[in-house]
Amino acid sequence: MKIENIMLTPEKFAQVTPDEFLKVALDTMSESKLGIVCVVENKKLKGIITDGDIRRKLLNIQKPFSALFSDYVIDHAIKSPTVCSHQDSITYALELMEKKQIWDLPVLNSKNELVGLLHLHAVIKHLISKSDS
Repeated sequence: MKIENIMLTPEKFAQVTPDEFLKVALDTMSESKLGIVCVVENKKLKGIITDGDIRRKLLNIQKPFSALFSDYVIDHAIKSPTVCSHQDSITYALELMEKKQIWDLPVLNSKNELVGLLHLHAVIKHLISKSDS
């Protein structure tokens, strides 16, 4: 089965533009309840930021947390995240997620546009429902 069959569509996960403040990105991430926000401009993925990235930033940056809120999200984003194609198989995606120890994979189409997000819980849910059949 292809990733495109179980990925979250763009309206179901957090997205912000590169010029948003980090505070807005965190609020948007919290609303989606996924722990990730994609930084997108003109449908192109510019980066991602996860709740784990924020935690690591707090531990490594000698800057008050409140001061980070007014930084642009792109300044703290992973600008070359691990991604997959909408045509990749779920097996490939799971192997990649395991290798990289990540829970989310932005999904790009052939034009390198962000078309979805593969979340580990969706994969597990799909595999469980498939085994119950």
